[in-house]
Parts: sequence; C-alpha cells; structure tokens
Amino acid sequence: PIGQILTHIGEPPRPPPIAPARGPPAWDDAPEPAPDWDDFAQPEPEFEFDQRVAW
Repeated sequence: PIGQILTHIGEPPRPPPIAPARGPPAWDDAPEPAPDWDDFAQPEPEFEFDQRVAW
C-alpha cells in the first residue's frame, strides 16, 4: 500500500542506500582560540533592583 502511494506521487518506493560514515572535515588551519568571555560580561548595576512585587 505505501509503495503504491509513493509511486503514484512520483517518489521511489525503496529508501536510498545508507552512505558509509565519514570522518570529520580536514581543516587546513588550526582552530581559532576561544574568545575571552569575561570581556563581554555585563557590568554590575549601579543600584540594587528590588524584584519583590508590591501590589
């Protein structure tokens, strides 16, 4: 039944063959060093924000 539906809509009834596994890409250059994330840290606020809700 599924094969007939796939054939009717123009798709092959059999799945494509599975490709063999391959290794990671061979990069020519060394990886970039990790950035210094401390430079991107947000500064401390000048005042303490009270997160309590007062209705």
